[in-house]
Amino acid sequence: MTVTVSHVADSLRGCFTVAYQVFHMFVFKIGLRGEHSAIINRTSDPYVKFKIAGKEVFRSKTIHKNLNPVWDERVSLLVETLRDPLYVKVFDYDFGLQDDFMGSAYLYLESLEHQRALDVTLDLKDPQYPEHNLGSLELSITLTPKEGDVRDASMRLSDVHRKAQLWRGIVSISLIEGRGLQPMDANGLSDPYVKFRMGHQKYKSKTISKTLNPQWREQFDFHLYDEQGGFVDITVWDKDAGKKDDFMGRCTIDLSLLSKEHTHKLDLALEEGEGVLVLLVTLTASAAVSISDLSVNMLDDPHERHQIKQRYSLWRSFHNLKDVGVVQVKVIRAEGLMAADVTGKSDPFCVVELSNDRLQTHTVYKNLNPEWNKVFTFNVKDIHSVLEVTVYDEDRDRSADFLGKVAIPLLNIQNGECKAYALKSKELTGPTKGVIFLEIDVIFNVKAGLRTLIPIEQKYIEEEPRVSKQLLLRNFTRVRRCIMVLINTGCYINSCFEWDSPQRSICAFLFVVVVWNFELYMIPLALLLPLAWNYILIASGKDTRQDVDSERKGFMNKLYAIQDVCISVQNALDEVASYGERIKNTFNWTVPFLSWLAIVALGVATIILYFIPLRYIVLAWGVNKFTKKLRDPYTIDNNELLDFLSRVPSDVQVVGEILYVSFFISFLR
Repeated sequence: MTVTVSHVADSLRGCFTVAYQVFHMFVFKIGLRGEHSAIINRTSDPYVKFKIAGKEVFRSKTIHKNLNPVWDERVSLLVETLRDPLYVKVFDYDFGLQDDFMGSAYLYLESLEHQRALDVTLDLKDPQYPEHNLGSLELSITLTPKEGDVRDASMRLSDVHRKAQLWRGIVSISLIEGRGLQPMDANGLSDPYVKFRMGHQKYKSKTISKTLNPQWREQFDFHLYDEQGGFVDITVWDKDAGKKDDFMGRCTIDLSLLSKEHTHKLDLALEEGEGVLVLLVTLTASAAVSISDLSVNMLDDPHERHQIKQRYSLWRSFHNLKDVGVVQVKVIRAEGLMAADVTGKSDPFCVVELSNDRLQTHTVYKNLNPEWNKVFTFNVKDIHSVLEVTVYDEDRDRSADFLGKVAIPLLNIQNGECKAYALKSKELTGPTKGVIFLEIDVIFNVKAGLRTLIPIEQKYIEEEPRVSKQLLLRNFTRVRRCIMVLINTGCYINSCFEWDSPQRSICAFLFVVVVWNFELYMIPLALLLPLAWNYILIASGKDTRQDVDSERKGFMNKLYAIQDVCISVQNALDEVASYGERIKNTFNWTVPFLSWLAIVALGVATIILYFIPLRYIVLAWGVNKFTKKLRDPYTIDNNELLDFLSRVPSDVQVVGEILYVSFFISFLR
């Protein structure tokens, strides 16, 4: 169904034409002319939105400062059935704020007479206050059968979508940072923020205070209506409280010069100002364009697959070290998604991310079991990267709602397997509703191992850290688990010295032979032994790796657990700070007797290490540790260094002693 709209605003009058075919495709031609004199008793900047089946199919231009707007616009739309009414909403445009609702009305298409121009007046109402009169909107409508076959209709579909302002793609812009911006304040710094504009779409970044090299790490998505691209106008401003913000420069992105389905890093110099903006820009196709036109399923073609395997063969391991491999992701469908709208449905779309590359599917409206059938291809820069697939619910009036996410390490992918992944929460800590079906293929070269030895690529877009009690508890549990491994290892080694198991102690005593014949190659050899041992256990089915405890806890259990975490962290910080201060106070002569004792001990250690090789010293220490329990079964094991430091007061103890002495002297006086 195609719709053409034109509107003027003397009393909000318009023209609306619908044409249909035998195969039930209808064409609407709407001409809208209107006035809105009774909307509200102040100056407004009205514009009109048209929706069919919950999907926005047209948005008029904005008429500024006018209560009797004249739009004079025409547009053609496609609709599937006359049973869905045309929903008309009028808004007052407010720059930088949420637009004000000014009224809405329904036009029931089934009531239209075919092949005849009809003037229809719609009374605008507020659903929450139906008794209020918010003005009127007049449409001139004609419903006409469309001539031609299905192929002809398909050929004209792109032109219809362009006129109807149905977006053809997504322009995803990541604002990374600014460099060397112009100082605008008296302190030689600025408080910069950035404005983006593409057509009627506008975004504003957050303000970074007192800097000339701001780090924003923000992302903005624009709807692309023109297949040939367009221009994104970017301006930089300095925030000034209580007065007009200062202009700092501008730059422009010509989207026609950028290839689709690829992430471009741009360093844009500011005109009429100083400095550079660093951006990541990605153009992604939408549902209005055939998937097969833009997403080439190359790995399903045997010839293409063979060429790619040749490209990443062993003989080309040292050719272009940055090109590690290729991954192809088929986003097939999702099932059982969460209902994000009040209608019990969602408008899901899917975002696929690999490092700084970010591509997006089209939106499937009013569906909890969407099918996308889209294929994405990424160049692999680091085989250790994690592929993230996130499902959102589109909401045109505000930011998209999160529905679920999966994270898949590239090294864990099984090629060619269509697999259902359960969606998880944003932090990937627990499940959420729904599953997503993906088929992933990854081809890479052994040079991926060489790339492992260079710094990991920084991810430009990351969420700002927030205080989370649950995250604090989880991280503390992780640290405690690692510390317990070290403690258990120490206890195991100490049990060898204590001769708890004679067989184990005799075997450990053989380290004397290792010390006597020690060579540097023995260090990596010793590290190979636990790797080989754990591999044998895993291969034999005796996997000793611990699973993360995902048991749900009650509110009181969580509260007590967080309290234990806070107490443990508090005590651990006190221990670390105390030992650090005691080492400092030893060298600061806070207790002269202990400092003299340290001088004697360090002097003796210097002489011993100078005249006696380290091999003999370690050998003597080991023999002493192993035979101490045999020589004196009732001896108490201790650490001489920690015992010495425990006698040195920390800064808290020193301040307490000073306050006590001062109070005592004052008392005597």
